[in-house]
Amino acid sequence: MKKVIAFASSTVAPSTYRPAPERILDGDPVQTAALVFTSADGRFSAGTWAAERGTWRVVFNESEFCHLLEGVVVVTDQTGERTTFRAGDAFVSPAGFTGTWEIVEPARKGSVRVRGVISGPVWVGIGVAIGTSG
Repeated sequence: MKKVIAFASSTVAPSTYRPAPERILDGDPVQTAALVFTSADGRFSAGTWAAERGTWRVVFNESEFCHLLEGVVVVTDQTGERTTFRAGDAFVSPAGFTGTWEIVEPARKGSVRVRGVISGPVWVGIGVAIGTSG
């Protein structure tokens, strides 16, 4: 039987890590992540993530929906366009996005990652479709 998975009651221990040294541009962006769900085919996953202040280069190999729960994050794309996200904001980083993440204030997010094409819409709790195919 399948059950709903509540992030708050998850017993998954978070992993602590840092971006690769060559990607770090500023600070010491220590990060923790806990993957609370992965689909049987591995194409859909959900979890929590947190980071300390710092800036690093990112390359997204999958699409990721983020709901920022705490902190302030500035995402800059390859053209230099900066977007600031604050606690309560939600956004998507599409597969292929390249740029930087700057953690201005320690941040925490809930996220959903999708790899490849998903058949039909995928909905998350706040009612945003994050993946569709026609």
